[in-house]
Amino acid sequence: MSSITNINNPRDGISEIKIFNIRINPLSRAEFMSIIESGIKNGLQTAQFGVNSATINDIVRNEEFRHIINGADLVHIDGMSVVWALRSFGYDVPERVATPDLADGVLALANREKMSLFLFGAKESVLTLCRSNIEKRYPDIRVAGSRNGYYEPQEEQSIFNLINEAKPDILLLGMSSPKKELFFESYKHKLKAHYILGVGGYFDILAGIIKRAPRWMQDTGLEWLFRLLQEPRRLWKRYLIGIHQFFWLVTREKFRRAKERRKNQH
Repeated sequence: MSSITNINNPRDGISEIKIFNIRINPLSRAEFMSIIESGIKNGLQTAQFGVNSATINDIVRNEEFRHIINGADLVHIDGMSVVWALRSFGYDVPERVATPDLADGVLALANREKMSLFLFGAKESVLTLCRSNIEKRYPDIRVAGSRNGYYEPQEEQSIFNLINEAKPDILLLGMSSPKKELFFESYKHKLKAHYILGVGGYFDILAGIIKRAPRWMQDTGLEWLFRLLQEPRRLWKRYLIGIHQFFWLVTREKFRRAKERRKNQH
């Protein structure tokens, strides 16, 4: 691979919309994959994160988080509630791009092109299972290294050094938000990885610990219910309270836009 180039304006020519002061790319998974592959092959560094209703609830209350998301090269829609909300505002959103589906596509690309990979996040036992499953499913991927996601702030620099010594083509950040985004922001273009993707709990799926919802539940926006039934203690607040917070955000934005339209008509 060629050396990494910092992109002056990584969003040039890429469709984007702005809502709640958050910049989002309303693209299909195939379109994202084309941009990702082109960026890696051309030696450009691309960082990508997803937003869902829970993420947006956090972003609107945290200006630093908003700054980091808006500074990412690509932001995909990882939640049907966000797809429905954007469509209700009149935006053309082709589909939900679930992070696990996108990550699966990235691994398939890495296998096809014989790329290297670094896994950062989750427990050590989970990473061991991930590496084992990658070797079985994607034999042409070289896992250049891994590091669990449990560390003290003073360890960050050594983790950064570990990643850079491995020089992976692809870096997957398997931590919760905003921890993974904050780590990225701290080191940004200093990281020697061509493509950086925040994957949240994807390592648990890759390890076979957590199952994804059936396709019909994913397509109808019910994947949250499947996840809630699997991990009720951890997720009840995010889904049962968070969705009402998001609904209020959307409602408030609708009133704001309607008021603005009436003002412009006079």
